[in-house]
Amino acid sequence: MTTTDRAAQVVVVTGAGSGLGRAMSTALLDAGHHVVLAGRNRGTLEESAAGHENAVIHTADVSSPDSVRSLFETVSARFGRLDVLINNAGTFGPSGSVDTIEPDAWAATVAVNLTGVFLCSAEAMRIMKAQDPRGGRIINNGSISAHTPRPQSAAYTATKHGVSGLTKSISLDGRDFDICCTQIDIGNAATDMTTGIGHSALQPDGTRKAEPTFDPRYVAEAIVHLVGLPLDVTVPTLTIMANRMPYVGRG
Repeated sequence: MTTTDRAAQVVVVTGAGSGLGRAMSTALLDAGHHVVLAGRNRGTLEESAAGHENAVIHTADVSSPDSVRSLFETVSARFGRLDVLINNAGTFGPSGSVDTIEPDAWAATVAVNLTGVFLCSAEAMRIMKAQDPRGGRIINNGSISAHTPRPQSAAYTATKHGVSGLTKSISLDGRDFDICCTQIDIGNAATDMTTGIGHSALQPDGTRKAEPTFDPRYVAEAIVHLVGLPLDVTVPTLTIMANRMPYVGRG
């Protein structure tokens, strides 16, 4: 791949071993991109990469500065550049209001959902600023909860609001270096993480209801489209969700 070939780009996807990360990675690989699949479990990463010759597997913990540094050093050594980072790794964390959450559980959620985005974005921006041609695209997996929380989701919701602020700062600080940043807010994509929501989800009035979900391939298709945009075009935010989920109009 030459540095001027923007059709086949170098993409890092965190949390690539399952769920949305797997859907994004396989769609990008099918589109002809070089994808570095990062995550903590090598076995699930291998499952995501199966059958794709452009896939590179790298085990990494996004909450660890040393692990993140090793990931991006590997990318630089192998490809000489980085075109796209997709910060997808995340966890729901503990269920509860602020007075019921243990500090260790809070800290662990922040470490993955917010600090992980910071660490990966910092390494990516260093590469994108220095490479020739310079620039690139960072896509952060936010959430509907970055706008409106679910009940008993204080830790998760707080981290996703933090991702919103970080996304805006990356967009502002990166634009003079041709670095674009998007936050994609996803509501009720049908993955293992959201299985329970499709059967019974706690509502603000205390009742439990099954909520509609949608096929994650539509998220993956949106990601492929974003990756294909030229760097003089940015999409600051994108919301994609099941049409009938209780969000618009607060119910």
